[in-house]
Amino acid sequence: MRIAFMGSGGLGGYFGARLCTAGADVHFIARGKHLQALRSDGLHIEGPEPIHIARVNVTDDPAEVGVADFVMLCVKLWDTEAALQQLRPMVGAGTTIISFQNGVLKDQYLRSVYDESHIMGGVGYVATTIDRPGVIRQTGPMQRLLFGEFDGSLSSRGQALLEACLAGGIKAEFSENILREIWQKYVFLVGLSGTTTTIRKPIGPIRENPQTRAFLLDVMREVVAVGRAHGVDLSEDYAEVRLRLADDVAYDMTSSMHHDLERGNPLEVRWLSGGVVELGRRKNVPTPLNRAIADILELHSKTPRSAGGE
Repeated sequence: MRIAFMGSGGLGGYFGARLCTAGADVHFIARGKHLQALRSDGLHIEGPEPIHIARVNVTDDPAEVGVADFVMLCVKLWDTEAALQQLRPMVGAGTTIISFQNGVLKDQYLRSVYDESHIMGGVGYVATTIDRPGVIRQTGPMQRLLFGEFDGSLSSRGQALLEACLAGGIKAEFSENILREIWQKYVFLVGLSGTTTTIRKPIGPIRENPQTRAFLLDVMREVVAVGRAHGVDLSEDYAEVRLRLADDVAYDMTSSMHHDLERGNPLEVRWLSGGVVELGRRKNVPTPLNRAIADILELHSKTPRSAGGE
C-alpha cells in the first residue's frame, strides 16, 4: 500500500511516521528547510513516544511519487486550491484522497476537482507542532484518526487503511457517519481556535472565567445550529457536550491558529469561524459571534504562501 502525505507538518508528519514504523510505503511531500532536514537527517517525533525514521521518502514534486493508493491531504487550508492541482500525478483510477484538514468546507473543494469515487472523509486529532525543521514535537498524548465513506458503507479500502493504521499504533477508527464526526470536531475547533486566538490565552483561563466561558459556549452553539440546519446529525445540546470536553483538556492547551498568530503566519479563520458565517448565510442562520471573530482576525491574516507540503 503506497500512502502519500501532501503536507508533512504536525499532522501529516506524525501519522506518516507511525505508518512508517509498521512498514507501510509512505511518501511525504514537503518544502523548504523541513524538506532539507527530512532528506539529511530523517523524520524525528519527539514527545511521549519518540520515533526516528532515518530514511524518509520525501520530495517537493508529487510526480516523483507516482500513483498512490491513498493521498492524505494535510496542508493548511490556504494552500488547498493549489495543492489539489499539484497532487494530480499521484491520483490514478484506484486512488483514494482523504482530507484531514480543519473545517467542513475542505471536502467541497475536493469534490470540485475530483470525482466522488476518489474521496473519503477524514478527521484527525493530534497535539503536535513542527518544533524545528525535520522534528515534530508531540505536546500531549492525544492522537486519533477517523475516516469513512460519506454514504456510510463499509468499504474494503477503508478496512485496508484501518489495518495499516492500527499496525502503526495509530488510534484509528472506521466511521459509518464520517460527516457527523467532521462536524463534531468542527464545533470544538471553531470554539477553541476562535477564543484562544482572539483572547490570546490558552483554554484554561478562558474556561474558568464566567464571561469568556459563556462566550466559548455561545460560539459553539452557533456552529451546532448551522450544522443542524444543513441536516447534520448533531443534538441540540451538543455545544454543552463539547464544553465538557474543554474542561477535560490540559489547562495550557491552545489552537494551531493561536500558534500561527503568534508566529506571524497566515490564519485559517476564513475557513473556521468564517466558514460558519458562510454556511450559516446559506440557511439564514445568524452567526454574530463567529462573524465578530472573523472580522477581528481579518487584519491579522496575511497573503497565503505558495502551495505545497510543509
